[in-house]
Amino acid sequence: MTRGTNGTNARRGFGDWVWFCVLAVMVMFAGLVIGVLGPLLAISCSTCQDGVGDVRGGDTLLVLAQGVVPLVTLGTILAIFLPKGGTRAAAVGFGVLVVLFVVMQVLGA
Repeated sequence: MTRGTNGTNARRGFGDWVWFCVLAVMVMFAGLVIGVLGPLLAISCSTCQDGVGDVRGGDTLLVLAQGVVPLVTLGTILAIFLPKGGTRAAAVGFGVLVVLFVVMQVLGA
């Protein structure tokens, strides 16, 4: 995004909008992967007979996967396209999604 002569933000150009669309698609893909594969990886057990281990926080794991991850993904996508959003909002959203993924893995261990 370019700056105007008085320090305010100028209008977004075509390249800015393309970049924001790429970021939005990347956030949607990350949210999908974390929402689907996160719980599956959390409950998997290579030494168990049926491949599924004992889950300590099963209900919390489902709430994170079905509620929190989609809300964070949607909020991040909306924040990307806000006038003051953009790359910083995408970075924060990716960070929150990674933290949620780690929390899912800890709950399933």
